[in-house]
Amino acid sequence: MSAARGAGSARAGEGDRKSLRTLDSGPQRIAAAFAASGKRAALMPYLMGGFPDVERSLAIGEACVRGGADLLELGIPFSDPLADGPVIHAAATQALAGGTTVEDVLGVAASLATHVAVIVMAYANTVLMPGAERFVERLAQAGVAGLIVPDLPYEEGEDLARASEQVGIALVPLIAPTTTDARLREIGKRARGFMYVVSVTGTTGERGAGSTTIAPLLARAKASTSVPVALGFGISSPDQAAAAAAAGADGVIIGSRLVRAAGEAGDSASAVGELVAQFATALALSIA
Repeated sequence: MSAARGAGSARAGEGDRKSLRTLDSGPQRIAAAFAASGKRAALMPYLMGGFPDVERSLAIGEACVRGGADLLELGIPFSDPLADGPVIHAAATQALAGGTTVEDVLGVAASLATHVAVIVMAYANTVLMPGAERFVERLAQAGVAGLIVPDLPYEEGEDLARASEQVGIALVPLIAPTTTDARLREIGKRARGFMYVVSVTGTTGERGAGSTTIAPLLARAKASTSVPVALGFGISSPDQAAAAAAAGADGVIIGSRLVRAAGEAGDSASAVGELVAQFATALALSIA
């Protein structure tokens, strides 16, 4: 049994509801991470659980923390990741081919959650198959702070939102450039932890230039909610991360660029950590 898998068995196994209620809530841990980042915007790297394998995905997450990550988004591999572009899709395929399970990823989450707020990203089938209540209980037992379900419509998320609230998990909503003002207000009222602002209409992936619509989109999002607003999809360079912070993002999420680096790094996680450090430097507060 791998170290990460063993951690998953120990931390993500059965536990009583009373022990879950004694934990600091996920929304509180997320709020603290944004508040204490010491950067113009909190830095949230994305990594795929089980890629290139379970042990190395844990090592990559630890390297991200050393590099300056304030929060981590941890993906559970899924066979049909509709929101993801080719880099993350390929990583999920490799993780599944290697036998990565949900329990393996929760083991990685449990280890990382001792150092940083962990937000799990999972597709609806993964969440709903065991039942929403059971799934979020497993997250809470692993010390996870939040959950993102990109393919679950707002209108169909009430049961999951209720179950997440009961165990102290922040159910993080996504909004896109096409989200109407009326819908944005409804989503903003129910947002927990932070609001994930998708910068483009499309899937995840590296892009060469920022959009001129980002600042207005961020302004709309921030006006609709009381939680921090983080920008993701297409941020692939430190300059783009800095531009997102300048445009008003409370946090920036770096995905495909880091997953590509993880695939290129071989057995060394340090290369990913060094890349995260470059993003952290770009987001550092200037001292006059």
